[in-house]
Amino acid sequence: MQFPRRANLVGLLRILFGVGAALSSGNVARVFADEAAPTYTDHQDLTYYLDAKGERHPVKAPADWDVRRKHVLEAMQRVMGPLPGAAKRVPLDVKKVEDTLVGDVLRRKITFQSEPGDRVPAYVLIPTRVAGKMPAVLCLHQTTRVLGKGEPAGLGGKANLHYALELAQRGYVTLAPDYPSFGEHKWDFKHAGDYQSGTMKAIWDNLRAVDVLESLPEVDGERIGCIGHSLGGHNTIFTAAFDPRIKVIVSSCGFTRLDKDDMPSWTGPVYMPRIASVYGNDAKRLPFDFTEIVGALAPRPFFASAAVQDDDFDVSGVRDAMASAEKIYDLYGKRADLVGYYPDCKHDFPPDARKLAYEFLDKHLKKGDGK
Repeated sequence: MQFPRRANLVGLLRILFGVGAALSSGNVARVFADEAAPTYTDHQDLTYYLDAKGERHPVKAPADWDVRRKHVLEAMQRVMGPLPGAAKRVPLDVKKVEDTLVGDVLRRKITFQSEPGDRVPAYVLIPTRVAGKMPAVLCLHQTTRVLGKGEPAGLGGKANLHYALELAQRGYVTLAPDYPSFGEHKWDFKHAGDYQSGTMKAIWDNLRAVDVLESLPEVDGERIGCIGHSLGGHNTIFTAAFDPRIKVIVSSCGFTRLDKDDMPSWTGPVYMPRIASVYGNDAKRLPFDFTEIVGALAPRPFFASAAVQDDDFDVSGVRDAMASAEKIYDLYGKRADLVGYYPDCKHDFPPDARKLAYEFLDKHLKKGDGK
């Protein structure tokens, strides 16, 4: 992996996925990092969980996996820092900047308040010829510092990465936000407050972006997905792990097993500095791996496109992770909802992969609407 690519309290408490309290107004899983939680030395074997004494128990049913899933989310926060809570969930205060008609799609530039003192620039793309509430997709951009949200919105960059525009043309409301410090999002990681990683700041902004989608009159809040390539690919996975409102997940060239990756490239301020400062850039010392996070997405549909010639994310590590996660999807009887596709290309999201990814989204998000 090369460094230049990477560099949302009101009401009822519910228990989601057995991992902790969720705040209604968003139903976001609120999981607190627990330094006393068990430490797993084998992140590729998802067939067991550890109890408080560190003793192994087989994962034979979803209830067993719920225990391990909780540990996975806790472990992620040991590295990324804690998921923010109610104090940061301020009113969204969405402001329209401009509207542009692109064929039969309205492209609206907005900003929204993700937390006290910070506003996130984003594009919302709304089909103008579709009646009734529509499914929606949060679209996360790759590492493109100048364009940011503009690339998935179709304003430049690679045509293969214009997925926010293409999905809007397909009948989805899409929202593409800027990653912190990318595009027009002026976030200074030197003054990041209580964030321990750029990754967790991005996750929080993305959760608030889902809040924005839920607030739109055109959107069916029960049919929200997330898609991203590269930087957007792994942030799609990270965000979905913490936000069960995301019902379908699509990641392109976004991950591999960490022990098959270049660890130092994950440690810049826009990512996870604690990988270096606490874990010494050693994948064996890290408390989580992507294999476990993919398992934590179950039983929600997950589509991974992993380029065979990707010199950034080793495709063999993706195949390994998907094979391990199959066992968890099998627990729910959802094996068919875990799909890996391996286009013969370099680090890209080519037309054949996008076609399959969009059909995957259609299958799971357009049920019952006659499409």
